[in-house]
Amino acid sequence: MPGSLEDRYVRVEVINGKNLNIPSGRIPAGIYISVDVDSRRPWKSATRVLLSDESVTWDDTLILSSHVSPAFSVEIRASYEVDRMLGSGEVVGKLQTSWDELLDHGDEPFVLSFPPVRGVYPSLTLKTATVPACDDQGSALLDSLVDCEIAQDTDAGHAQFVEYMTGESIFHLNGAVQHFQVVLDQCLIGHPDRAAALTNLACVRLEGYIRNDIQDIDSTISLFRDALALRPQGHPDHASSLCHLIRALNRCYSKEQSAVYIHESAQLCCKLLPLCPEGTYLRSIGVDTAIDYVIHNLPMDASDEGIHLRRVILELCPLGHQHRPGALYPLLQSLHRRFTQRGTIDDLDESIELGREAVSLLSEGHPQRSNCLNELAVSLIYRFGYQGTSHDLDEAISVYEQALLLRPVGHESRYLSLSNLGGALRTRFNKRGDIDDINRAISLHREALMSIPPEHPRRDAMLANLALALKTRYVKSHVNEDLNEAIDRYRESLRVRRHDHPNRHITLFNLSSALCSRFTQSRENEDIEEAVRLCQESLAALPSLHPDRCLSYSWLQQAYLSRYRVEHSPADLSLAVDNFRLSSRHPTEGLQQRIMAAWDWVVAAEKHHHASGLEAYSTYFDLLDRYLSTRSSIVARREATFTFRRASTLPVDAASCATRRDNLRQAVELVEHGRGQQWTLASRLRTPLEDLESTNPKLARTFSELNKQLSGAQDSVGSTDRAAADRAATAYRKLTEQWDAAVTEIRNLQGFSRFLLPPSYKDLQAAACQGPVIILIGSEYSCSAIIVTTSGEPHHVPLPSIVLADLENLKDRFARAIPHACRMGPTELRTDLIVLLRAVWDNIMLPIVDVLEHVLKLKHGSRIWLCPTAAFTSIPLHAAHPFQTKADRSGKEPCLEDLFICSYTPTLSALIRSRQMMKKHVPPSFIAIGQGQPGAGKGKELLAVDSELKLVRKLVPAMAQCFTLSGHEATRAGALEALQQNSWVHLACHGKQDHDQPYNSHFVMKDEPLTLLDIMEKDIPHAEFAFLSACHTAVGDKETPDEVIHLAAGLQFSGFKSVVGTLWEVDDAVAKHIVEAFYQNIFKGLEDGGVMDCTKAAWALNRATHAVKTKVPLEQRIVFIHIGV
Repeated sequence: MPGSLEDRYVRVEVINGKNLNIPSGRIPAGIYISVDVDSRRPWKSATRVLLSDESVTWDDTLILSSHVSPAFSVEIRASYEVDRMLGSGEVVGKLQTSWDELLDHGDEPFVLSFPPVRGVYPSLTLKTATVPACDDQGSALLDSLVDCEIAQDTDAGHAQFVEYMTGESIFHLNGAVQHFQVVLDQCLIGHPDRAAALTNLACVRLEGYIRNDIQDIDSTISLFRDALALRPQGHPDHASSLCHLIRALNRCYSKEQSAVYIHESAQLCCKLLPLCPEGTYLRSIGVDTAIDYVIHNLPMDASDEGIHLRRVILELCPLGHQHRPGALYPLLQSLHRRFTQRGTIDDLDESIELGREAVSLLSEGHPQRSNCLNELAVSLIYRFGYQGTSHDLDEAISVYEQALLLRPVGHESRYLSLSNLGGALRTRFNKRGDIDDINRAISLHREALMSIPPEHPRRDAMLANLALALKTRYVKSHVNEDLNEAIDRYRESLRVRRHDHPNRHITLFNLSSALCSRFTQSRENEDIEEAVRLCQESLAALPSLHPDRCLSYSWLQQAYLSRYRVEHSPADLSLAVDNFRLSSRHPTEGLQQRIMAAWDWVVAAEKHHHASGLEAYSTYFDLLDRYLSTRSSIVARREATFTFRRASTLPVDAASCATRRDNLRQAVELVEHGRGQQWTLASRLRTPLEDLESTNPKLARTFSELNKQLSGAQDSVGSTDRAAADRAATAYRKLTEQWDAAVTEIRNLQGFSRFLLPPSYKDLQAAACQGPVIILIGSEYSCSAIIVTTSGEPHHVPLPSIVLADLENLKDRFARAIPHACRMGPTELRTDLIVLLRAVWDNIMLPIVDVLEHVLKLKHGSRIWLCPTAAFTSIPLHAAHPFQTKADRSGKEPCLEDLFICSYTPTLSALIRSRQMMKKHVPPSFIAIGQGQPGAGKGKELLAVDSELKLVRKLVPAMAQCFTLSGHEATRAGALEALQQNSWVHLACHGKQDHDQPYNSHFVMKDEPLTLLDIMEKDIPHAEFAFLSACHTAVGDKETPDEVIHLAAGLQFSGFKSVVGTLWEVDDAVAKHIVEAFYQNIFKGLEDGGVMDCTKAAWALNRATHAVKTKVPLEQRIVFIHIGV
């Protein structure tokens, strides 16, 4: 530039900086520019946050006098403090250039490049111009607030550390440590720069530790913790200190693999993320890198705490975040692993949802896509095993097929996809029996085995999987070659699998099973002897509390049973039963497997007439009770029940077993306990924890926490490391002792003496305090009735002329006869229905009536309660009728309802509970709810509803406030509120029974259905009586014939002590005759000062059906039944 610069000034605009790589690798709090102004102090720009692309924007200006210095000297420095700088920071770049070169760019911005840092050239974008003389430098001069000696030592430490990081000389590392230690020694507690001094020293010590130059990691971590403590939330450097500690913990984990480091790191990441804006260097290098590290290094942990941590990490990766697929994958793995430990279906559902999302986020070519597909399929297979839903199995196979396509021939994991797909096809073959599935499964397993070399570490598993598929095909086709090859493959798997392999015991008992099968064909003793020895060997290989001992016991009992069936030695049957006990009671195996073991025990005991049958049934019910008590809702409990084969028939089978052994008391207890899977347990829902929480909140919390701890402890006892297994077993036993102590303490509370215990026969006798209760048992082994009275022993009534198949036939014939009768004219003879009701009288009720009349001497007109089970629930027992003339021609033979006042009860416990809830009489309130115009798609219009409501209102006595809810006001919410606010209710509307999901059975309202679940979730203690003039309100669930899950019983459970319901479709035009006669009878005598009494409902219904014989057809008279007190 022409002319002299004497007495001239230069304006320098610092626009931005790029490629600002930090030599030491540390994460700076900010970047600033330092320019020599004079010999005393430099000019300093504002400190700006470094962005993720290693750039900074300043837009700062300074004015310099050219005569002060012969050249322009500038430094780029990294500051490690936002709040108060300790020293001058670390030099990123340093450059000196002449004034002429600086001013040789006119008014245009230009780039000033610095020497390279790690192969990258830092640069500044500047703009310069000469200006008139001025005293204003345009920005601040650097005035250090820090003691000069401390600042110098700090800067020297930074310089030494940079030398170490670029040259890796231990001399420079030691120098950096010395300088920073000196600074820390001078920054005593209370010194404003102590946190910065702690951080600097910790950073260099950590780097030395990582490179094995310094071993003391605990003291280094302590330095970071102390610095963070001095910078609490809200401090400008709090985020920086969090980041330093996270990086330190991650580096420690990479060296020592201690889970405590990575767990704490993950927790701190959750705190750091909200403090780091998107696009900043701290976010991209500090947080995102740390999250990525945590995602890929956090150990698999299926505990509640571990899954919670994984959820939090997922929250750190919202939709669109680059690491979200990586965060989804380990969470879904943890969830389905926890499912295998606890059997909580919610975990499985969530893992499937997460798996589908993960797959959707990964492109076809993404290296993790096949892994996610595989994990999703595994979860679907688990859920199929749990719920038996075919579409889950089909989807799993489809997903496995997709994964296989992503692993072509030569892919290192192709053998796994082949084996997984083969396993799923084998499962589908077991479900549907399509031979193509098992043939393809075997082909896939053969290909998987052929695709790996002989020395492959998973060869043993591939051999075992092929063996299992061959054994499966043998069970179907009985081709001996399959069974023999399966045995050979299992043997080869054992030869390949090392003796300390954690899964060796599985191959041992699978081979045992195959040998058992061959023994049943060959009768070769060496096969069965080897089978027994293999199971014993598998048991010897496992610690005493290993979960898989349950399976070893199961296969061992199979071996003993196989030998018993051939040799008929009672000793073998006894040994089999011993192993049934051990399997079903093994404390660390999941409840599902133990329940299945108990089921197998039941089957064997029944088949071989073993005396342990009742013990087997009791064990099954105890385990199922515990399993269902872990479910969080009524619906979940019902769904969980159907994961077990024939769960619905076991209560009556158990009662039949006890009856055949002349143990009638236990028969009553077992049928009540078993049927309590739904209603009795539902009645106890408010006892175990809800009532306990209101009585003793502290004890309730303790018990709940112990349940969680016991569930979580099951997995830890499965270690094959004997020492670890022993420690886990000790801890588990201590937890069990605490749990037992808590239960004992709860049972000592008033009202909780039978906490978690099924009711005894003595308890159940209270149900018969106002008349005998007749339990009708329909089992494949026998059909009979047990009459429970208020005192003495129960009375057994054999029903020799009927078996379960007859009951099923009778049920089906009623299902056809009732609709046929409903279509007939009012005067036509209901011949089919009469024949059926006569069969009910002759084969079922007549033997019972004989005992009631001649043994119990029960007076005619007395009340009786029917408690039907199985197919009995679908038969109108109360309407049993001989339909014949007396022998002396003096008149008609009486029917059941001529002799006694009949009521029903779902269980004995339900009847007891209703009586216990009877309180002092309160002023009655009556609500009549009607919905005759439900709207499109919700059922036909009920033309007689309005007239029925008017009739009811007219018949309700003046002493009761009577309200009507109908038309647009009869909504779901309105009806539910009316049920809660009134003690007497009349409902006239459509009733819909949902046979697949009985808790969705509902009354049709104007807007939404009022479901059984809606009703059951309400506790209505002041409720007394409900008349359900609607269709199908007392019809059970066809999938659970042993349970009476219907709208009428739901109202009883919610608090209504007495309920009139219907068994099938009601003709609203004729129903009003029964309604009128019923209310006339139940309110009879009130004008003389009586009170409204819901216990008269059964008598009033009996009188009403007699009164309308000439007006109402037979099928419409017997449609109404009474439930409750």
